[in-house]
Amino acid sequence: MKQAVYFIPGMSASSKIFERIHLPKHLYDVYYLDWLQPLDSKEPLAKYIDRLLLQIQHPNPIVVGVSFGGIIAQEIALKISTKQVIIISSIKHQQEKRPFFTFLVNTKLYRLYPPSLVNFLEKTIYSLSSKRIRKTLETYRTFLPIRNTVYTRWAIHTFLNWKCKQSVKLIHIHGTKDPILPHKYLSDFIEIKNGSHAMILTKSHTLQQLLLNKMA
Repeated sequence: MKQAVYFIPGMSASSKIFERIHLPKHLYDVYYLDWLQPLDSKEPLAKYIDRLLLQIQHPNPIVVGVSFGGIIAQEIALKISTKQVIIISSIKHQQEKRPFFTFLVNTKLYRLYPPSLVNFLEKTIYSLSSKRIRKTLETYRTFLPIRNTVYTRWAIHTFLNWKCKQSVKLIHIHGTKDPILPHKYLSDFIEIKNGSHAMILTKSHTLQQLLLNKMA
């Protein structure tokens, strides 16, 4: 019987970020958990996870989460039995967040962030940019398409305020050049040299081999 593997993308990202990861079809059945629209910007994470779990139809799956998806993977593992949890470019508990994120939470400054500004700035930059920059922006749109106000406010609030209530046995893979979640604040992880926060795209071959080794 083949092993079910569920991939969870990062914040605002689509499952397209995994298109360069190829697992042997005779060993694994691969599924992708795309983001659900939150019921509102304050929907509790536990309720959101309950709705997301309706997409998981196999017992004891392997769950792989990237960035914010890594947090979701851990929360899923607290609610159902999993064979394995693997997080990439993510964190295992709140102490692994960079101090700036704690500052944002303590001052509540993140609540002032207007998600609609992202779309406005992108359109403005696109109209004034060279062909090379436009191509980069088009790629960004492909992999990060989910930026409506409710989802963005919910995701930012949930990530910044997430606290690990119970540790999950997992494998943590992280890059040494991640500017969002610097590895110097982490412990007990598998290091990917020069891996950035987007290494699921830029170092997909390395990650694929590592996933195959760890899931074997």
